[in-house]
Amino acid sequence: MFSITQRFQQTSNQALSFAIFAAVFVVGTFWAQLYKDNAFALPSSVGNVQPHINVRTSRYYGSINGKPKENLKLSFDLDADLTPLFNWNTKQVFAYVTATYNGTLKPSVKSEVAFWDSIITDKANAHITLRNAKSKYSIWDIEEKLSERDLTFKLHWNIQPWVGTLVYGETTGETLIKISDSKASSKDSKKPNNQQSQ
Repeated sequence: MFSITQRFQQTSNQALSFAIFAAVFVVGTFWAQLYKDNAFALPSSVGNVQPHINVRTSRYYGSINGKPKENLKLSFDLDADLTPLFNWNTKQVFAYVTATYNGTLKPSVKSEVAFWDSIITDKANAHITLRNAKSKYSIWDIEEKLSERDLTFKLHWNIQPWVGTLVYGETTGETLIKISDSKASSKDSKKPNNQQSQ
């Protein structure tokens, strides 16, 4: 006869094996559904990008030792349909728009920053249509100047599933604009560096 301990171990092993099999099945079918719905080639459009550059001396805006920094805020339009990202294993989708640009000191090195994001919790809200939306975050660069650079804008997403790891992707549309010096306006603060400029 089996002891209680042996019976418990046998039952636990069977339950664990079943749980692993079920998890693998769920993740596999989840990915298959994403590929079937063409989730990794969704189109998007980031348009009407209007850059607004302010020159600031506050540490809050990235200035170091009172040295002015260019800080970029944006207004933009966005159209994207992320409904194919939602299926029975999708808990929520994190969508974010990035700007990618080359550095001035190291032109071969690309920087990518997010300036807008949103958490989408259901399929009904997965069709994004924004007009003249404002960036949530300002963009500033360690190399001081953003003007006279080419910026490429793109919509990225990641899925948080109920079962499995995060799934990352991006849409196929992108927009390229050039930031010029004429966009910059000086708003240097007279306050100490540890205070925010008004």
